[in-house]
This record gives sequence, C-alpha cells and structure tokens, in this order.
Amino acid sequence: MPEKDVAIVGVGSSDFRRLYADKGRPNDVYQLAAEAFRDALDDCGADKRDIDGLLCINIGYGRFGEMTGLTGPAFVHDLEGTGRMSGVALQEAYALVRSGTAEMVACVYATNGRTAGLKYGGGDADPAGAYDAMYGMTSTGAYVSMMYQRYSTLYGAPEDALAPLAVNNRANGARNPIAVFQKEISRDEYMDSRFIAEPLRKLDYCIINDGAVAFIVTTADRARGLRKKPVRVAATAGRAELSRSYISPDFYYSTSAAVAEELYKKAGMGPDDIDCMQVYDNFLPTILFTLEGFGHAPRGGAWEWVRDGRVELGGERPLNTSGGHTSESYMQGFALHVEAVRQLRGEAGERQVENCRTAQYMCVSPIVTSHVLVAD
Repeated sequence: MPEKDVAIVGVGSSDFRRLYADKGRPNDVYQLAAEAFRDALDDCGADKRDIDGLLCINIGYGRFGEMTGLTGPAFVHDLEGTGRMSGVALQEAYALVRSGTAEMVACVYATNGRTAGLKYGGGDADPAGAYDAMYGMTSTGAYVSMMYQRYSTLYGAPEDALAPLAVNNRANGARNPIAVFQKEISRDEYMDSRFIAEPLRKLDYCIINDGAVAFIVTTADRARGLRKKPVRVAATAGRAELSRSYISPDFYYSTSAAVAEELYKKAGMGPDDIDCMQVYDNFLPTILFTLEGFGHAPRGGAWEWVRDGRVELGGERPLNTSGGHTSESYMQGFALHVEAVRQLRGEAGERQVENCRTAQYMCVSPIVTSHVLVAD
C-alpha cells in the first residue's frame, strides 16, 4: 500500500494571556485540554467520532478520553511532558497517518504549571544528579547556562548577544492578542534584568503558565474536504543525543546537522527556502545552537547573524512570530506548531509574515526534531 501525504488540518490553543492574568483562578489541566481539543475540531470542521488516533502529552489518555467522550480510538499513546515531545508527537502522528494505521490523529498537550506552582529547578535532585546539585546544577536552565558560557568563550559572543532574541520575542508578543507578555522591551531593559544562572538572565528564560494546545493530523486527501486550508508536512526528521544531563559539548551541533541533512533532502529544499522559523526556545541560547545546527547561520556566528533585524517580522527570516516561549507561552513547543500553521494559512493578523509559504519547526534538545511545513 503506498504511503500517504500528511497534513495538519485543525489547531486549537488556550488564551494564554487571559489564563495568566487571572492568577486567582486555578485551572484544571484536563479541562484546558478538552477546550483546546474542541477548538481544534471546530477549526477543521471534524467531529470527535472522526478521530481514530489519540496522542496525549503531559496528560493521560484514559481520563482525557472519558472526559471528552473519545472512548474508541484505534490507537492511543501517552507521551511525557517535555519539550522534545512536541516534535516527536507530530512525527508519531505523521507515521500513523502515512502508514494507514490511523486516518485522523489528535495530538493534545496541556499544562497547569502556574496553578500548580511549578518551578523549573531548585528542587530535590535525583540520585544520579546529586553530585551536580551540590554545585547548583538543579535545573535545565543551569545546564544551558553552562553550555552558553562555553559557547561565548569559544566564539566571542558579547554580554548582550542574546538581547536581539529577547527583544524580538517581546515585539512579536506585542502583536499577539493571546500572548502572556505584550509589552515591547529595549536592549537596555534586557541588560537590566537580573541573572538567574549567570550568564542567563530572567528574560532568557521561558514562562511558567497554564494552557493547552491541540492539533489534528490526517491524510492530504481527507484534508481537502475539511473547513480550513490544509498545511502539508513536507518532511520531518529526528535523532536523539541521549545522556543523563542536558549538556552537549558541541551544543547539539553534530546531531542537528545530521537531522538537517535528512530533512532538507526529504523536503527538496534548504534553509534559504524557509519563510518563517519556529524554534523551540526554553532558554534563548538554544535558538543560537539551533540556527547553526540547521544551517541557517554559520557555526559560531549565530549571535551576529540574528542582529540588524534579520529575524524580525519583515526581515529576511522571521523567527518565533507568536512571541515564543519567553513572551507568548511555554507550551513546550506545541504552540509553536500552531503558530506555524496559522502563518501558513495567513491567519496571524498583525504578526503575519508576508507571502508565507514554508515554515520550519526546530527543536534542539536530547531529542532533536524538525519539520518543514508548506501551504498547499
């Protein structure tokens, strides 16, 4: 049986700004998930009875299925609540649809980190990490900070090298009505923000907020009969670089370059063909590592490449047009997929990239993933 072309046909997401502003109201993670799933179904005009594959991330499929009445899918799977899973989830949905195992797959992610008082770091270390904890290495941010210290030393990145990325994310958030942070910042405001794990500042860190995201994946043939213009998954690729800690001596460069080579070959295009980039940015140095590993910027030179408006809206290659993880929301990569779809449909309002036909999602982490999405 020939493999099928695959498309994203429906997306749904929370109003992150409203949820963040209403700090007195606790949010149930399953209720948030059900609302995003409902919105994704409505977005494409499908019915829950059409869903025969369900991937739940950071929530359990049993409770979610019971809550939504989605009790008879042919394939279900729970994935851990980590950022690397956003790329993995789409890859799994893509494989299910492409192989014919399922025809319409819902990927649903939700978190109530703000309600639960979640802290990224500072807690009890696992036994294997106890020796790291003695030196303050109690969070992913601390590990990324150490990588960035090495990067800065090797490549001469100055103290304000990350400022253009922070400023760009906030400028894009200011154009996004559902972004948590909607006030632009200046380079000086960035430099005045306090250190969390030096050299990383508060404005280099992702948000902790509540919300949910859902997207629906199906065959390109099925997509043509649905409500919205489909967004085709032209190619996807991934590779793991597994270790106990979130550290890669070469900043995941070799792994990212291997994924990039496979991805661009499958897609029949390269970095210069990409109109819009959505880059997983749990911490801002990750963007530099990503741009270099995927061939958008020269190795060791991404901190210079992102200057002078190149990644801003209206620039050569707009980046994280929703505001990313430091301004829109921290949905661990899932909301970046939704933003890519909205850009390719021309639905991004004030932050719309002109003539956007191709978008690339990239996640550099212990599982590196990337997709090229195209407007059909």
